[in-house]
Parts: sequence; structure tokens; C-alpha cells
Amino acid sequence: MHSSAVFLIEFGAIILGLGLLGRLAGRLKFSPIPLYLLAGLAFGEGGLLPLGASEEFVAIGAEIGVILLLLMLGLEYTASDLVGNLKTQYPAGLVDGALNALPGAAMALLLGWGPVAAVVLAGVTWISSSGVIAKVLGDLGRLGNRETPVVLSILVLEDLAMAVYLPIITALLAGAGLAAGSLTLAIALGVAGLVLFLAVRYGRLISRFVSSDDPEKLLLVVLGLTLLVAGVAQQLQVSAAVGAFLVGIALSGEAAEGAHNLLSPLRDLFAAVFFVFFGLHTDPSSIPPVLLPALALAVVTAGTKIATGYWAARRAGISVKGRWRAGGTLVARGEFSIVIAGLAVSAGIEPSLGPLATAYVLLLVIIGPLTARYTEPIASLLTRRFRPAAAASATGAATGADAGAAVGTPGPRESFEDQPTPVGDATSRHS
Repeated sequence: MHSSAVFLIEFGAIILGLGLLGRLAGRLKFSPIPLYLLAGLAFGEGGLLPLGASEEFVAIGAEIGVILLLLMLGLEYTASDLVGNLKTQYPAGLVDGALNALPGAAMALLLGWGPVAAVVLAGVTWISSSGVIAKVLGDLGRLGNRETPVVLSILVLEDLAMAVYLPIITALLAGAGLAAGSLTLAIALGVAGLVLFLAVRYGRLISRFVSSDDPEKLLLVVLGLTLLVAGVAQQLQVSAAVGAFLVGIALSGEAAEGAHNLLSPLRDLFAAVFFVFFGLHTDPSSIPPVLLPALALAVVTAGTKIATGYWAARRAGISVKGRWRAGGTLVARGEFSIVIAGLAVSAGIEPSLGPLATAYVLLLVIIGPLTARYTEPIASLLTRRFRPAAAASATGAATGADAGAAVGTPGPRESFEDQPTPVGDATSRHS
């Protein structure tokens, strides 16, 4: 009875605190994610007031939060959208892997951790946080932006790549032979491919089966199906997030719309719990010794993610503002990075890898919402500041070369604003 009362007090305090932090963030017009993480740090291992009784429930709630975030992300798009985006954006996935995995591998080798740790840290720096980015896109009202499908395509490619990467890294960490590793990889690829095939081929039948006029029945069926598929996927060495995302993709029409309306409050609740849980399991005392290399890695890979998003959006014909928004949105790392680092820590590969990965993810999960919001305004400000100066220099040079024609020469501002707009540079709907 006493432990039950303590649990209710702790969990109630967590939920109330999250509500107050969310309200504060709303007044400041700021994503609440960094505040949730800092709250977790304050009340986690080594924090001001560690929690104990509610820890197990918070851990389960955090897993449900990630699953619901990815389900709601999948509900925004149909199976045909997914296949079309994958066909057109796979080069962006290759560029993403090259630009963002190599810095992590290089850092591990520079620190003398060996090739296995290099493969692990490459995964930590490569994968953006689908959960954080889904939350940020919703908070900033960008789910309908023209650049958002590009961002989601890269996230989907990363999540699907995890179906290949996680079995490989598990085999490497366990020292498994080639046969055992190949079997694990084949199972993972087969399951991911099967779920994707069912989502694309039989999505309408699944939606008809799920659909109901009774909100209670619709909620229970959709939530139960999502948790079931996510659990089976994870049991078969495929990411639970990929399974949840594909369930969302499979649903369409009235079923998708009804599920979105019913699950939105649950998503917000459990997503907040996920971010608090991440902070709860970070010991603040382990961060200072690895802060400098983590900070250097964060700066480099924030830049490479922005470059990835900009390049991918430019390739898709998105406006310059949309390109910067796409790049800034991709910066955050989170749940997958922590999972990858946790596997290495459990295997005892390198003692410092866990704290470094934690500090790195914590930095970028706080910086990520900031870059998502401010990368485009800062880029626009710098462009307005430097382009007129360049135009003025060019105008002055032309005037000196042809003084006789100076009477009809346009001023710097006129010269800049009259430049023709490239054909593929249409402005985003929310620019």
C-alpha cells in the first residue's frame, strides 16, 4: 500500500510538472522537449531528487511514447506516398549515411577504441531521432510543409536501414560467426520486407478491418494492433518504431483520420514521458569528462545533417527557405542512438562510449529543436545582410568601368530583387 501511494505521488508529480513545463514552453513559443529532458536530468540518477517507485512504469511509458510518435507520423502519409518517396529519395539516404556516419567512426578511431566501437559510434551519429523530429514537426506546425516529405523520406530510410544495421552490430558485439550473423540479418530483412509489402498491397483491407463508427472500438483496435506489430517486429530483431510506422502507413481514409484524432492526446502524454525517461537515465556526473569530444562531434554532425537536408530538399525542388528548414529539422538524435550505445555498453566494448554517446545525444536533442526553429531565419538574415553588399560591390565595379552609362544603372537593392527566380525554387506553402 505504501509503495502504491509513493508511485502515485511520484508519477502524478511527473505528469503535473510536464504540464507546467509544456505551458511555459507554449508561452515562450518554444518546443518543450529540452525542458522535459532537463527535468529528467534533475530527478534521475545522480540528480537532485532521484525517483524510484515509478521508474519501471516510466520505462514502459517511454517505449509506448516512441511507438505512438512513429504511428502518428505514419498516419500522415499513404503507402503510395512512402514508396514514391523512397524511390526518389534513396540518393539522399546514401548521402545521409556517408556524411553522418563517418564522423562518428573517425572519432572512435582517433580515441583508440578499435573498429567495433567505430561501427557503433558511426550508428550513433548517423541516425536522427524520428521521435524528437516527429514531435518538433507537430509543435512547429510543419506537417503540411513542402519540405516535410523529404525529411520523412530520410527518416524512413534511416529507420529501414536500422533493420540491417542492428542485426549486424549485435552480431559484431556478440562475436558471432558469419553464419549466425547472416541468419539474423536475413530474418530482419524478411520481416521488414513482409510488413512493408502488406502495408502497400493490403492497406485498404487493413483499414476496412480497423475502421469503426464507435471511437472506443477504433481506439482499442488501432492501439492494440500497433503495439502487437511493434512487439513482434522487435522480437524478430526489427525496430519496433519501424513496425509502428508501417502500421500508420497501412491505415488510410476514415480509419486514419479517426485514429489520428483519438490517439493525439495519448501520443503527447507518452512522448513527454519518453523524453523525461531519457533524462532520468543520464547521470550528470558522467558527462563532464567526455563533454569536449561530444561537443566537437555534435558541432560537426549538426553541420553535416543540415547539409544533408539542404541537399535533399534542393534535389526535390524545394525553395531555399524550405531547404534550410529541412536541414535544421534533421539535427536531433535520440532513441536509436541510445539503443545502439546501450548494446555496446552491455557488451563491455568501451567504458567511455556510453557517457560519450549520452552527452552527444543530450546535446543534439536539446540543440535539435533550436536548429529546427532558427536555422532558416538565421540563414535568411545572413543572406539579406551579405547579398546587398555583394551587389553593391558589383554595381560599383560596373560603374567604374562604364561611367558614361551610370545614369541608368539600377541601385544595389533593385539589382538584387530583380534577379529571376530559378524554375525549381518555388516557395514552400509555409515559407
